[in-house]
Amino acid sequence: MLDLIKLARQMQGISQHLSLEAAAAQDRVAAARGLLTIASTRQGELVEQAQTWGDRAPFTAAQPQEPLTVRVPVAAAPEAHTVIATDGSQISPSHHEIAYCYLINTGRVVLHYGQGRFPLLDSLPEVVYRAEDLYLSRPWGISTEEWMGHRRTVAEAVVLAELGEAVQEALSTGQTSPAPVPLLALTDGSLIYWFLEALPGEARDRILPPILDAWERLRRQQIPLVGYLSASRSGEAMNFLRFAACPFAAPDCTTHCGANGEEQSAVARSDRAPCGGFLPLRDATFWATELNPGERSPFWRSTASILDLYGDHRVYFCYLNVGPEVARVEVPQWVMADEGLCSRALSLVLTQVQKGYGYPVALAEAHNQAVVRGGDRTRFFALLEQEMIRAGLQNVGTSYKEARKRGSIA
Repeated sequence: MLDLIKLARQMQGISQHLSLEAAAAQDRVAAARGLLTIASTRQGELVEQAQTWGDRAPFTAAQPQEPLTVRVPVAAAPEAHTVIATDGSQISPSHHEIAYCYLINTGRVVLHYGQGRFPLLDSLPEVVYRAEDLYLSRPWGISTEEWMGHRRTVAEAVVLAELGEAVQEALSTGQTSPAPVPLLALTDGSLIYWFLEALPGEARDRILPPILDAWERLRRQQIPLVGYLSASRSGEAMNFLRFAACPFAAPDCTTHCGANGEEQSAVARSDRAPCGGFLPLRDATFWATELNPGERSPFWRSTASILDLYGDHRVYFCYLNVGPEVARVEVPQWVMADEGLCSRALSLVLTQVQKGYGYPVALAEAHNQAVVRGGDRTRFFALLEQEMIRAGLQNVGTSYKEARKRGSIA
């Protein structure tokens, strides 16, 4: 139980701290705006420097694909369109439960607008209980709980591709107008799977190829894929401005700021670096001061090292002012390369946010379909217990520790 009286004592002074942080943030935004003005006049030169010296920098800096002064208004979506989305949830494994297993639940949503079609709102559960599946990741030093999260990521991508193919076929069969109905595939979160960088190659090969194969299936159907990030904490775009702020002729961070051990290398990554006067500043915070509602920023090419394995699916992103916030919108390279497809995808995203009062309605519904609530968890283990008893197993029940936690005598 939370002691609110003790907590209130620790809250004293937090408002003053937040006020000081807000004032400092305004100063950082002003500094970044000045650097953006400089960078826009030297953009080609700075991009070349980023390409040449980026591997020696202790930070990841995205590269702009359009002029930094670009602000593009995004049009509203056509009345008739379709949006599909998936999201996942799980019941984690526990040795204190009646059986060591876990469940992945993938929510599926198909929303048709202006077509008179019924929506699809459901979920696909998958129970993992075999030892060869539960302990597959142990030789790579990956816990079962962590591997379950990775498998959920794969399930979301694969189900999204299957859904896209089925919906595209249904739309093509029932099409009455000559113009095809625009279709969008939405996923919650980043398309850049940063966690893969830390995985052994053999483990990574179990995760990334199925995801890229699912994206390729969407590509063949000409269904644009978009990753939507609300309250993004990324600073990739702002890191590009560090090249404009570098006081050295050659922005070689390793030589100038990181050659004297870990302490100086840490300085190179922080706001104490010669180029870090506007840090820490998030991309979304900066672009919120630059974009009007309904406008997007220039597109950027992410240089995350894991994307070298993505092939034609390398990720590009922009920032979109959806009204209540500035969201980061990510697309694969093949969406970015097709101007019509990309514009259509952004218009459908903006319309989804408007329909969802600040967040894409398809993603919100996919989450609601996927989430496993307390009652669902109880019913899951009740079904499992019935099956175990029916199979003749003895002493079926939770551990004494779990039983005491659920029914305190205090």
